[in-house]
Amino acid sequence: MDFSKPLKIYPTAMHACSYLPGQVARNAVVDPELAMTMQVYDYLIKSGFRRSGSQVYRPYCENCSGCITTRVAVNEFKPDRSQRRNAKLNQDLTVKLNKEGFKSCYAEMYEKYLKDRHEDTEADGVEDFLTAHWCDTLFVEFYEQDELIGVATIDQLESGLSAVYTFFDPDKGSKRALGVFALTWQINYAKELGLEYVYPGYWIKDCRKMNYKTRYQPLEGLVQGVWKPLEKQ
Repeated sequence: MDFSKPLKIYPTAMHACSYLPGQVARNAVVDPELAMTMQVYDYLIKSGFRRSGSQVYRPYCENCSGCITTRVAVNEFKPDRSQRRNAKLNQDLTVKLNKEGFKSCYAEMYEKYLKDRHEDTEADGVEDFLTAHWCDTLFVEFYEQDELIGVATIDQLESGLSAVYTFFDPDKGSKRALGVFALTWQINYAKELGLEYVYPGYWIKDCRKMNYKTRYQPLEGLVQGVWKPLEKQ
C-alpha cells in the first residue's frame, strides 16, 4: 500500500470502557482530514481498524489489549448445529439488498432495538453512525412476509464484507435470533461474491455481548499484528 503522505493517527481522550466495567479506554483515530478511499479503508480493516460513521478507529488502550479484531474465512466456514437450526427457523424470511442508502424507516426500528437491548432511547444521528459518504455500504433487509423486521449494515471491500451493525424489531427478531441469521447470511453472501472474509468486529473474551464471535469457525483474530486462530469459547 503506497500512501503519498504519512498516515496520521491521533489518540482520543481517555473514557470509561463500554465493555469492561471499571476499565478506562481510548481509541486511535485516522486523521479526519484524510481523503479516505475504499482501498485505504480495506488496508486499515486488515490492520485492525473499524468504522463508526466516517470515523475510522481502533482501540488504543495502555493497559489492556482485550479488543481483538476478527475475520471469518468464508470458504472454510462450517455452520455448527445451532447455526443450522437457526437457518432452518428463518428460511421463511425474504432478504433484500438495499444499495441506495439509508431509509427513514430504519430509525424507528433502531430506536426500538436500542431501548430493548441497551436501555438507550437516543437514536438521533443513526444515519451518520451507519454511513459514510466515501464508503460502499449495503443495507441487508429481512422481511417476514411484507414486514421489515431487521436490517444488517455492511461495507463491501475488496477483501471481504465488514459487518457494521445489525438491528431488528425485538418483538420479531429476538425469537428468531436474527443476529445469528444476519451474520451467517453475510458469510454466505461473501462466498457468493468470491470474497475471502467477513469481518464481524471486535471479540472481547470477558464481555458477554462481544464474545459470541468465536462461535463462527474458523475465526481468526489479529493478535499483536498477526492473524491467529481463535478457538470456540
